[in-house]
Amino acid sequence: MTLLETIKSPADLRKLPVERLPEVAADIRKAICDQVSISGGHLAPNLGVVELTIAMHYVFDFAWDRLLFDVGHQCYPHKLLTGRLPMLKNLRTSAGMAGFPEPAESPYDLFRVGHAGTGISTAVGMARGDSLNGEGFDPRTNPKGRRVATIIGDASIVNGVAMEGLNGAGTLRRQFLVILNDNGMSISKPQGAVAQHFDRIRLSHTYADLKKRGKEVLKHMPGGSLIAEAYHQAGEMTKAALHDDAWFEHFGLLTAGPIDGHDFPTLLEFLTEARDLDRPMVLHVKTVKGKGFDFAEGDSSKFHSPAPFVREGCRVEIKKDGRSFTAAIGDILVDAMKRDPKILTATAAMPDGTGINKTLAAFPERSFDTGICESHALDMMAGLAKTGWKPFFAVYSTFLQRAFDQAFQESSLQGLPVRLLLDRAGLVGGDGAVHHGFCDTAILRTLPAAALVAPIDEPSLVEAVEFMRGYEEGLSAARYPRDNVSTMVVDRLGPTPKFELGKARCLTPELDVVGKPAGAAGPTVDVAVLAFGTPAIDALKAADALKGEYAVSVYDARFAKPVDAALVRELLSRNIPIVTVEDHSIVGGFGSAVLEAAQEQHLDASRIIRLGLPDSWIIQDSRSRQLEIAGIDQAGIIRGIRQAVELGSAAVTPRVVTQSVSPVLA
Repeated sequence: MTLLETIKSPADLRKLPVERLPEVAADIRKAICDQVSISGGHLAPNLGVVELTIAMHYVFDFAWDRLLFDVGHQCYPHKLLTGRLPMLKNLRTSAGMAGFPEPAESPYDLFRVGHAGTGISTAVGMARGDSLNGEGFDPRTNPKGRRVATIIGDASIVNGVAMEGLNGAGTLRRQFLVILNDNGMSISKPQGAVAQHFDRIRLSHTYADLKKRGKEVLKHMPGGSLIAEAYHQAGEMTKAALHDDAWFEHFGLLTAGPIDGHDFPTLLEFLTEARDLDRPMVLHVKTVKGKGFDFAEGDSSKFHSPAPFVREGCRVEIKKDGRSFTAAIGDILVDAMKRDPKILTATAAMPDGTGINKTLAAFPERSFDTGICESHALDMMAGLAKTGWKPFFAVYSTFLQRAFDQAFQESSLQGLPVRLLLDRAGLVGGDGAVHHGFCDTAILRTLPAAALVAPIDEPSLVEAVEFMRGYEEGLSAARYPRDNVSTMVVDRLGPTPKFELGKARCLTPELDVVGKPAGAAGPTVDVAVLAFGTPAIDALKAADALKGEYAVSVYDARFAKPVDAALVRELLSRNIPIVTVEDHSIVGGFGSAVLEAAQEQHLDASRIIRLGLPDSWIIQDSRSRQLEIAGIDQAGIIRGIRQAVELGSAAVTPRVVTQSVSPVLA
């Protein structure tokens, strides 16, 4: 039995002598690496915070005190120390441990959180709430009160919300600890002036200068002897310091560091002192992302959140199972930029995850990584569009939400053609509810003149980019999933036609009723499936499975705005029931647009059935399992087709079919 296996809660950890903590760290690193190699998951960011997390739980009692994570993908060590080691074997599935903080798993997790920049503000709220409740820690009046700490890392400190949180934290009149986990990285290399500032702190000061600054600040600190002693013990190896003129001091926050985030004596000394302060403080901790494994330290971007991988001695190979939409969009953009010198690209700290790493390498002067600053990135794209450029902003669908105000105010309201490439649209698999791209269509559909498309494979992604390149009337967006591209449609139908604004494409041409006379001269169709995006592939498979029973016409809708109203009219005027399917919320999505198109044309919408994501949260699991839960896999579409046929000729209330089952979050 490993030492880690004997730790059922942080109380067990605190019973261990300090000398055994490195053994716990080694056990945690091995457990995480072994499991991520099987299931995939966030590896490098968790390896980097092992000692820091152990020290936090050793000094604080988070069964009572408050611990909040900013960028929740750093939480694996925390989970293993809080009784969830048995859940690790089913990491990122509904049967095991979520990859992000999850209150349903443990009271030690306070929020479901997967977006960066939020931790400080949330912690400020809890600190104020505890004080108002009479439960806040005060070394003089309430020494048994709750302390509050938040760990912010992977360069999310540059996020605008984090800055707002720091501004609020500086007004607190009580204990409040912000741990800045500075690993010199975000998802990839951090960007911007703030990151450069931290680089200068790490590299420029001499130990003697830092020690001198620290002693001056200690004169004004209550009980500063422990930190003073820590300076003496840490020596030049850690270069620990307190800065009376540090950057965070301008927010009214006492600042310590940088200190070595992998040295237990230093961490414990500083955390013990910070635990008992009566004022807000930032502790700047220097860590190594991917610590403990050469392959993860050497390429922490690649091993930030890898797929399953195999280790053979010094060689590590990540398993691949096909060509992804992300890989495809990178190549497509490089080709487009070669042909059109006015195209430029940007991403917000996700160059590898969005394919922009390829344009950064090929066209560094026309490609940008803003760091974790989606709002800034979209505003910058609007400025570039205003000056005549053709900006493409590649962003995860779930992170677009953080920049909707900019999509509205600076892009759409101005009539500027900013172009959005929404990776990870729809269900995302193991990352779960915090990362599902479930509402991009619903929010962007509200913007006048917006053009919203969903390619179904790589050739249609090429055509989508070409369409967007020439669309100048307003904002445009293309959504595609965290999945591999299919060749089914191109193998069956050949070359992909160009996108025409507001026009769908029939994937079963022998059953296309558009422009053909009704009656004996036209095809007999029992039901039509209008699919937005990659669910069209499963819709085709469903139609194939039902041949001989029903004649199912399948359309690649292509556009959610403007929707193909002429097609809707053609189908409903022939009394052909419609099934809409989308990897998006049933609320406000493509199916809603079809219903609206029917109503606006005074058509009977009673024979429209909508399939989409349920109005509840779907938790972590494989993407295929999540599609099944939502009822938008092949089997779910077949059920929807049967229900549409069963409607017969009777007029009924429009139906919503989500076919959702457990596991979901209420």
